[in-house]
Amino acid sequence: MRESELSPARARDRFRQGERVPTAGWCAGWTQANLIALPSRHAGDFLRFTERNPKPCPVLDVSEPGATATRLFPGDLRTDLPGYRVYRDGHAVKDAADVVADWREDLVAFLLGCSFTFEAALMAAGIPMRHVELGVNVPMYRTVVACEPAGVFAGPLVVSMRPIPEELVAAAREITGRYPAVHGAPVHVGDPMALGIQDLKNPDFGDQVPLRPGEVPVFWACGVTPQLALGAVDFAIGHLPGHMAIIDARDEDFRVT
Repeated sequence: MRESELSPARARDRFRQGERVPTAGWCAGWTQANLIALPSRHAGDFLRFTERNPKPCPVLDVSEPGATATRLFPGDLRTDLPGYRVYRDGHAVKDAADVVADWREDLVAFLLGCSFTFEAALMAAGIPMRHVELGVNVPMYRTVVACEPAGVFAGPLVVSMRPIPEELVAAAREITGRYPAVHGAPVHVGDPMALGIQDLKNPDFGDQVPLRPGEVPVFWACGVTPQLALGAVDFAIGHLPGHMAIIDARDEDFRVT
């Protein structure tokens, strides 16, 4: 069975068994989410951070302290993503296939919207997704745009980039704007230098994808953003960029008319 035809439960089972791969194109029609788990004493500040920065941090679900599942993610948050990144004092200290040994009873897990969710709608409209075509991770970039801080959380906006044919940019903007819970419309179209991105060939996260003649770079807010806002947090767990939580919700659940 192709990855696009899997149910969320089947995909989570494969990740639990050790498959480690970016999830763009997996479980067509089912929603993907970013994970950030942090000590409960910081949960209030983080919730305020998400409220002040809704484009990169749209909250879909929140766990109880210490819980390893949520309402929309009935699997195991410690094993059922294809890749994790562990942070101490704001610094990534390791990437891991699972975080069973790292999980703590005081962790509150937040699931945030992911732009992979609207990719099926873009492709259905004939808008190419180059990273899906190539079977690589979407490129992601740190920008010079500062998020609005809240409590101990502060950092730059992270964006994902997709090359879009110039004549289809307006359609891409309109389609993705219907999905505000998963980053919505682009935050920028065109010149990457306007965001402080020096070289599209060297993403901070993910893989390079080429721009072809007649295409322009289009940038969406990215759920990796909170992972760069952890400087004052002693411990946190996130997903490996592009290696998402696949939840029991449909993409269309987050589409507005």
